[in-house]
Amino acid sequence: MRTPGSAAELEARRHRAAEHFQERMPLQKIALLMGVSLSSTKRWYRAWKSQGSHGLAAKPHPGREPKLSPKQRKRLAKLLLSGPLAAGFSTNLWTCKRVALLVKKKFDVDYHPDHVRRILHDLGFSPQKPRQVAREQDSAAVERWRRRDWPRIKKRLGESAQRSFSSTKRAFDCSP
Repeated sequence: MRTPGSAAELEARRHRAAEHFQERMPLQKIALLMGVSLSSTKRWYRAWKSQGSHGLAAKPHPGREPKLSPKQRKRLAKLLLSGPLAAGFSTNLWTCKRVALLVKKKFDVDYHPDHVRRILHDLGFSPQKPRQVAREQDSAAVERWRRRDWPRIKKRLGESAQRSFSSTKRAFDCSP
């Protein structure tokens, strides 16, 4: 598993370790101070010894360049925050398929809807389900029913429960 922290933070930690290498501090003690394994400290020491501080520099991560630039991702986030209606969709609900269509329309970049989920997560969005409420529902009537009728209808433990004629005792009672 990768150590938490950005590449710059991890590189800074290796350079702090190099300062201890120059002081000739024992590798075990450096590993303890840095919070890393002894094998990592030894690897850093070998790199520092052979290449100097350049050997401790962060290496670029291999892989394909993202299709959307950081600037385009920021713009996408703004478009998403303005809502699906503003983007020309008929309902106020974002789906991965709709976001993929928006990316294609605004940036001329193709993404599979399943991959859009990762982009949304990276932008700080999380999956949400809209609460389903009937269009005809009267919220005032529902609240009135909850306050007035529901407490009267709700069965309370112990009040109307019949006693058991069994010879065994009840082990646990949840009633207050």
